[in-house]
Amino acid sequence: MDPQLDPMKDDLPLMANTSYMLVKHYVLDLDVDFKSKVIEGSIVLFFETGSQHRKNSSTGRECCQSEFDQSHKMRASEPYHVPVTNVSACSSKMEYNGFAVSGEGEEDTSDENGNHSNSEQASGISSSEDCCDRENHGNQDFVLVLDCCDLSVLKVEEVDVAAVSGIEQFTRPAKLTDVSKELGNLRNHIVHELVALPAKRWEEQLCCFTHCSQAPGCGELPFATGPWSLEIRKPGIGTPADFPHAIRIWYKTNPGGRSVAWTTDQSGRPCVYTMGSPINNRALFPCQEPPIALSTWQASVRAAAGFVVLMSGENSAEPVQLPEDILSWYYYVSMPMPASTFTIAVGCWQEVKQQSFTAAIPTNTEFSLPSVQADFSWHEAMCGHVGYPCRFQNPAVSWQAVIPHRVFSPCCLVELCEERLLPLIPQCLSAAFSTLGTHPFSRLDVLIVPSNFSSLGMASPHIIFLSQSVLPGGSHLCGTRLCHEIAHAWFGLAIGARDWTEEWISEGFATFLEDVFWARAQQQLSHEEVKGQQELKALLRWHRLRDEVQNSEEELQVLRPNKESTGELSESGASVVKYGLKAEKIFMQVHYLKGYFLLRSLARTAGEASFLLSLRKFVCKFHGQLVLSQDFLCMLLEDIPKQRKSGLTVESIFQNWLDTSGIPKPLLEEVETWKECQLVRQVRGEVTKWIQTNQRVRKSSKKKRKQNEVIFQKLLPDQLVLLLEFLLEEKTLCPRTLQCLERTYQLREQDAEVRHRWCELVIKHKYVPGYGDVERFLREDQAMGVYLYGELMVNEDAKQQELARKSFASAQEHMDVSSAKVVAEMLF
Repeated sequence: MDPQLDPMKDDLPLMANTSYMLVKHYVLDLDVDFKSKVIEGSIVLFFETGSQHRKNSSTGRECCQSEFDQSHKMRASEPYHVPVTNVSACSSKMEYNGFAVSGEGEEDTSDENGNHSNSEQASGISSSEDCCDRENHGNQDFVLVLDCCDLSVLKVEEVDVAAVSGIEQFTRPAKLTDVSKELGNLRNHIVHELVALPAKRWEEQLCCFTHCSQAPGCGELPFATGPWSLEIRKPGIGTPADFPHAIRIWYKTNPGGRSVAWTTDQSGRPCVYTMGSPINNRALFPCQEPPIALSTWQASVRAAAGFVVLMSGENSAEPVQLPEDILSWYYYVSMPMPASTFTIAVGCWQEVKQQSFTAAIPTNTEFSLPSVQADFSWHEAMCGHVGYPCRFQNPAVSWQAVIPHRVFSPCCLVELCEERLLPLIPQCLSAAFSTLGTHPFSRLDVLIVPSNFSSLGMASPHIIFLSQSVLPGGSHLCGTRLCHEIAHAWFGLAIGARDWTEEWISEGFATFLEDVFWARAQQQLSHEEVKGQQELKALLRWHRLRDEVQNSEEELQVLRPNKESTGELSESGASVVKYGLKAEKIFMQVHYLKGYFLLRSLARTAGEASFLLSLRKFVCKFHGQLVLSQDFLCMLLEDIPKQRKSGLTVESIFQNWLDTSGIPKPLLEEVETWKECQLVRQVRGEVTKWIQTNQRVRKSSKKKRKQNEVIFQKLLPDQLVLLLEFLLEEKTLCPRTLQCLERTYQLREQDAEVRHRWCELVIKHKYVPGYGDVERFLREDQAMGVYLYGELMVNEDAKQQELARKSFASAQEHMDVSSAKVVAEMLF
């Protein structure tokens, strides 16, 4: 690793040397054991030679030693494990099957080296001199480095793909001379031919991966594990081109591993799910974490009967009954994605069904897998990504406004999901389709995750996690959050950030589109009503951004912290995610809010209709690819003349919005207009009534209060949030006023955003009858409750501090690790 990439304590290292070898496909075969809280099994990785060595692989030139050999002191790796003849913990459950390869003579759409190249992605890899062109450093072995953390690696072996029956189709072009010397090259040639199959043969390719993953091992490989990596060698192999291109790793997870959460659901039943933590999936399986490592995957997961396995997969898996009351679930994806997007959730989930509702869904939304014979040659000309069966140019699904979807939840929340969530999904999917066009993914599962989930939602391919906090209090919060996560299908998943520090490309776009989708989902709204609601929302987000900028480190407020170095990698492909390990960063929303305000400003300049058309064009051009900020900004400025005439340049946007901390100067000019919108003025009128009521309550008797009863207007959820925020600015509100406030708006029954502000009022004014509401919020709305712990401690009130410690003690065991760390620092 380059010395300048040595991670600071707050930076997340991405160790995988992706420029030397690149994972193209993962095959996972796992068992979930809730008694030991361990996921155990194997993963087979299929590689192609990375960009640094691909052009030299045919010449047989040797590569110098991996740069990672120079950084052992940083990784603090354990000694290499010497292969042993028998590892009892790794006894294979796999069956060895043969298969016949079909499709002989079909056209191969790969380039002359068999690679589906992508110039947009290649530009993100260091262009420094190929290490094969430098002096060969003796007989040192090449080191394959994978991202790995909190895993017990039991065994690593080369997979003998050449032993698979029917594999001859992939060996015919190979010219073998010395079989004993070339057998390794033959295996690599087979993998190369397999990963280079054209997209129209994706089903055949998936079948080949399955059978090759079940092939026997042909030699164990020495390995060493460090805090962040797994290093693998093959003695005598000095180049990536000669290193085994199919390896199997036997491993098991750690019960405290940071990629998965073992907990109980709201019905008290055990479950486990991926957390979307800063370290992503490296504590779930050894992988390549840098975004540039786009791969496909398939997974067989076994769990005890009664458990449902949900996963980011294109198919709606049907469980297979195995002996000993075990069910096996199988999922796959054919679209190359970063390993960080792989998601799994295993629990006693119950599918939410509503017969009368599903009957109302258009009958043409069903989805069938494309046949092997389907012609996908169009995306060679139409799409800019690597080859895969892309939906964007598939006429059969271009009309599909509502993709097939399911909802799962703990049994105690099924009724609420049926009432609140299920009817919203078709509306939100249809609204997204009308805005951006073809859905990138063929289906959608929505899961209500346990109460310890650390955010309101998380989107992954084919599956969305939602917090239980979005369910109470009407459809507003549930609908807007659902729209936000659906937007990630385009921005964050179909289009990813080449540099993880540019989170605004995902979160800023999703926040902006959340409003657009939700407005279209509410079809009865007029243009003026939509405009009013969006201006009200903008003011609320302004308040949040202002507060966050005042109370966070400046370095965390920059949306492009790597600036001109954004997207650059070391020669090996390794990098760091700046501030990726800072616990407080998880709770920050600067990248959501500043990104949203930038897009809102651009839309105002261009006109909303023109701007949304540009977004649609951007999706068509860049789906399936990784981008940087300038990719979007350059296209937008070229596409919309109004943007150029306004004097906007990419450089000025960087300077004003992306490369500096604090509030962007252009934003300061807009705030006053939001304050004058009708919905905000209505709230200010109600605030005045409450202040006057509070003054009268303090001075008058109960009898006189009844005679002067005030009539308050009904408010929208966002108006209620703003009302409570204004009332939080008041120095004193007496208990009777707070009691009246709660009863007038039934605050205990409102959504979590409203109840959070109510809890803040309770804490500020030490309103003892409301302490139960605070305790309930800390227990049931952990995704939003962290801030309240700090408020309870700041007042230095003994009852409030006792409430905080009591609530934390009951929730700590199952709380998200980062949340628990931040709260513990507040309390102790």
